[in-house]
Amino acid sequence: MALSKQTDVAKVAEQSEVKHLMALDQTPWYKKPNLRRLYFCLVPSVLGCEMTSGYDDFNNPQGAILGLITAAFSIGAVVALPIVPYINDKVGRKHSITIGSVILLIGVVLQTASVNIAMFLVARLILGMGIPFCISGASALIAELAYPREASVLNGLFNESWYVGAIIAAGVTLGTYAMPNNWAWRIPSLLQIAPSVLQLTFIWFVPESPRWLISKDRHAEAFAILVKYHAEGDSSNAFVLAEYAEIQTRVRHEMESSRHRWIELVQTPGNRKRTFVAACVGLFSQWSGNGLVSYYLAKVLATVGITDKRVQNEVNLGLSCWNLVTGVTGAFLTRVLPRRTQYLIAFAGMTVVFACWTGASADYAQSKNSHAAGAVVAMIFVYYWAYTLMHPLTYVFITEVFPFVHRAKGIGLTQTFSRAGSAFNQFVNPVWLAIETLIIYFVYPETKGPTLEELGELFEEKNPLSHGQLDPELGGPTAEKTITVEHAEKV
Repeated sequence: MALSKQTDVAKVAEQSEVKHLMALDQTPWYKKPNLRRLYFCLVPSVLGCEMTSGYDDFNNPQGAILGLITAAFSIGAVVALPIVPYINDKVGRKHSITIGSVILLIGVVLQTASVNIAMFLVARLILGMGIPFCISGASALIAELAYPREASVLNGLFNESWYVGAIIAAGVTLGTYAMPNNWAWRIPSLLQIAPSVLQLTFIWFVPESPRWLISKDRHAEAFAILVKYHAEGDSSNAFVLAEYAEIQTRVRHEMESSRHRWIELVQTPGNRKRTFVAACVGLFSQWSGNGLVSYYLAKVLATVGITDKRVQNEVNLGLSCWNLVTGVTGAFLTRVLPRRTQYLIAFAGMTVVFACWTGASADYAQSKNSHAAGAVVAMIFVYYWAYTLMHPLTYVFITEVFPFVHRAKGIGLTQTFSRAGSAFNQFVNPVWLAIETLIIYFVYPETKGPTLEELGELFEEKNPLSHGQLDPELGGPTAEKTITVEHAEKV
């Protein structure tokens, strides 16, 4: 079943006129002035979304208070997520980022000014409520606005920007942890303001998603954006004409056949599978053992005798730098590796490494051997190599799996399950990782290759992709020449 779907996708990618025309364009993005300017503004306006994840240290919390502070960020996100997709679809991808950035600014100010644990918790909740607006808007905007060749890499880098924030937080904490006053945690808290300020500065220079504009019947604006950034101002460019025709036809079809309700995500077999995949992607991103290190690294290191605060902070900083390097590598691998292959390599690797990690920890618990302690630290780094191989795929995959009309809801579902999983995170053993690997193999479809519009039919029971030819009414390759001329004349 999975191999058949993968073959179908490969056939569509080969036959797509849009893909064929894009392949003829050999000019890299950095030699295209308009596209270069777009990315110059797009990157800082979206990559900061993942960097502001909330510094969660208030006067060295312990026990249940530490767990509550850690969970508060995720709880806030879960509370906000039911309305996020509607706001995203209502005001657009750009201003979903704007709304989220403003909420994050409020949360940062309140957290930095906290005078007691209750105030700090409220700030964490507010930060958690702001982040889904930013992530939902940013991931959709990248997928729908970027030139298709760079979209997966940019969305992968977007998710990996979390580690940029982690490096800054780890570096600042290393410098402030020994301060004898509460500025030891106030300074890291305050620095969270930088990503949101960056977003609010650059977002005004970024255009709206052409797909969202078409959904609002603003066709001329959408076409102008595609022409400016995907064809460097050439309105007769064959690629842009084909791309615009495909997007317009597919979005119109989806808007006419949907009432934009959550219930639609479980009303058809295709949407039920999409929903299941979104839930899995969200949960697997948190329930793969990573939460143990992300939130409790100091506790993990203490279990193998590494109790010196400076050494713990040095390991944390080194791990964050390592994760950024391996995560960025994973983002660029989306250009060459099929999605399922990248997922399966990562999860199979995590399964093996986690088992070795557990064994080394057990050895240290019995023998107190320093070599076993070193092995645990090494296994943490190797584990994260596997984890960050799949980490960039989160929003790349979900924006490809869901069609335009349900894309915001799909991203919202993934975030809901991710945040809920994080809020109730616990030590996850290798058996669960093995189960995750099997689900990816049997359930996840391959999405690398076709355009977002062509992927809209991937989950349908009666799949025109498997016949190597799309229905002309859905904007397939057999109809593009006719549609291209017709819609070009309208514009």
